[in-house]
Amino acid sequence: MHNEEVKLLFQRSNNFLETAKFRLNKKDWDLTCFLAEQAAQLYLKATILELSGEIPKIHSLRQLIAILSQLINIQLKFERKDLLFLENAYLNSRYFDFSYEEEDAKEAIKIVEEVIKEIDTVRENFRN
Repeated sequence: MHNEEVKLLFQRSNNFLETAKFRLNKKDWDLTCFLAEQAAQLYLKATILELSGEIPKIHSLRQLIAILSQLINIQLKFERKDLLFLENAYLNSRYFDFSYEEEDAKEAIKIVEEVIKEIDTVRENFRN
């Protein structure tokens, strides 16, 4: 049961990232940032589900990384400012009178790709 849900979450994460890149090309900076954060959040949740059998009911990337760090007994290191940037994009792009610019959107995608790369390394090491 969990395997199908894990696959679905990883696929959704990938879809969010691909859609973020598409929106970037359409110059939709706010939506790009929001979609990038969602890609990271789902990737972390999929990994946690894969390793623990449970999905945390939280949205904070920093908290998700802390949970994952506990599961694998390794302190994952990401730039706090990068994680805060993505977490803020989750809210700012939807609710507040705040607009992102092209540079922000490109940075959001870059951060998510770095998070995914690091998590993939963790997943590979955990399997071995």
